[in-house]
Amino acid sequence: MSNGALGAPHLPRSQPLAKPGIALVSARRQSLLRAGDSRIADQIFYYLMLACGASILALVVLIVYELITKSSLSWHAFGFKFFFASDWDPVNDKYGALPFVYGTIVSSFLSLLIAVPLAIGTAVFVTELSPRWLRTPLAFTTELLAAIPSVIYGLWAIFVLVPILRQYLQPWLAKYFGWTTLFEGPPYGIGMLAAGIILAIMILPIISSITREVMTAVSQQQREAVLALGATRWEMIRIGVLRNARAGILGGIILGLGRALGETMAVTMVIGNRPEIAKSLFAPGYTMASVIANEFSEATGDTYLSALVEVGLALFLVTIIVNSLAQVLVWSVTRGMPTRNG
Repeated sequence: MSNGALGAPHLPRSQPLAKPGIALVSARRQSLLRAGDSRIADQIFYYLMLACGASILALVVLIVYELITKSSLSWHAFGFKFFFASDWDPVNDKYGALPFVYGTIVSSFLSLLIAVPLAIGTAVFVTELSPRWLRTPLAFTTELLAAIPSVIYGLWAIFVLVPILRQYLQPWLAKYFGWTTLFEGPPYGIGMLAAGIILAIMILPIISSITREVMTAVSQQQREAVLALGATRWEMIRIGVLRNARAGILGGIILGLGRALGETMAVTMVIGNRPEIAKSLFAPGYTMASVIANEFSEATGDTYLSALVEVGLALFLVTIIVNSLAQVLVWSVTRGMPTRNG
């Protein structure tokens, strides 16, 4: 009986059956090709990311190299005495950066003195005491202060802060605390006190946000354990939270100090820009960043320009050291710790 009668499929002689081994080899070859393409793509991605990371290091190295080479004339002329001399006389090519170092240190630490209690208090309230409906808006508003340009802070200080200082705060301080010699002299409003206050407002969101981050990193079990031992809520915050987060809080404070050291525009607008060393906070002053911003475009002589670049080099190195120390302190608290969902 024929195949057609039995119902078996009839295959034409021109289309033979495909061998299973050939199909398996083809699939394996395609898989190997795809794997090879993936490895090439991974290598390309790796080298691109490596180039991005190396470009940051190269940029820092180039900045340091440029600052060192451009300040070499001042280094050879004055040496380390440059940072301990008080004369700043471009006419006679005599330069000393001590008034700028003094102004930078005083304004920065005055800003910390004002900002640290406010920032830590804000962080404690937002993290531990604030109701849920207020927590997010308050945290957002605090961090919004960090997004305001410094020139806006300077304008606000000129039109709002300086008149308040001149008419109300400085006369009151001179009346009751003038005997300390820190608050004596005519109340101009513009001076070291105004610079410290405006810097405190600018660094407050930095310290507050980092403090909230490290406080959140303290585990909830730590809080519950302190409360279970009979502590009050304040004792729980002080012993169970702030004590465990103190290294990170210190890191946030140092990071805020780094911002205060390098701030330029707002400080330049209210500090008075006079290279002198005065004990009174009412007196005008100068900072390292302000003198560069004010006088760099007017520097005509080579020594004058080199002295300004040397001031910039010192400010750059101090800022790098301060920020690195702050990052290490924050990392020592937040590494490996679970976060508490607020």
